[in-house]
Amino acid sequence: MTLITAFDLRARLGAILLLDARQDAGDYAAGHLFGAFHANLNRQLSTACDSGHDPARGGRHPLPPLDRFAAQVGAWGIGVDTEVVIYDASGGGNAAARLWWMLRAIKHKQVFVLDGGLQAALGAGMTLTRETPVAGPHTPYPVDRWCLPLVDLDAVEALRQDPTRKLLDVRSAERWRGETEPFDPVAGHIPGSLNLAWNHNLEPDGRFKAPEALRAQYQSLLGDTPPDHLTVHCGSGVTACHTLLALEVAGLTGAALYVGSWSEWCLSGLDMAQAQKPCS
Repeated sequence: MTLITAFDLRARLGAILLLDARQDAGDYAAGHLFGAFHANLNRQLSTACDSGHDPARGGRHPLPPLDRFAAQVGAWGIGVDTEVVIYDASGGGNAAARLWWMLRAIKHKQVFVLDGGLQAALGAGMTLTRETPVAGPHTPYPVDRWCLPLVDLDAVEALRQDPTRKLLDVRSAERWRGETEPFDPVAGHIPGSLNLAWNHNLEPDGRFKAPEALRAQYQSLLGDTPPDHLTVHCGSGVTACHTLLALEVAGLTGAALYVGSWSEWCLSGLDMAQAQKPCS
């Protein structure tokens, strides 16, 4: 399993370790689910706040050094047998799915994303607290490498020209077409990439579509390409993990993550597909 319902979570509160992956620390401080630790995207799930961080080398949200993340996982009180539930307020897109991927990538098995996020929890009768939990004695999580498929800039340049492979950009269609770009200095997309925005994984209420619906959605996109020949990216390697989660829900496993994503590619000097300006 990869998802947990709010009603199942409510029944098991106190027996599961909770992580609040909303990006804004102020939102967490204003109120979070009881027992939830805050997981900060910029400081704990990436090196975005590190001195000398350069998006041209790894994008806006590069993965942190493995030993640092292992120490952080231990600091949250997570051991190899700990059951973990992660939530945000964006249907898993910012940044519950990113943390889910990271924990799975260090071979942690008991990790779930709360389907529907904080809104679903409140709808199921759970309440918020400002009390910050305290983890017990901890040691770094035992890990020696990232164990899920990752590709870098050079690999993407090669695979995008390989007809047996597919590259999927999960940003909005407007960003992919190059009509707008709110975060990165250049608008456009990686030539040869397909586009299906990550929020197509969700129903209007913010919960994930049923596994069979997600499977049909991605089999239509993949065609004859096996899922382990798919690479997923976005703007900075965050919402791409939402689609990797959706693929897992659909039973289509093995796709790779390009963490640097468009935020790295657009600064690389490699080919870009950009919106055409209308003739004057």
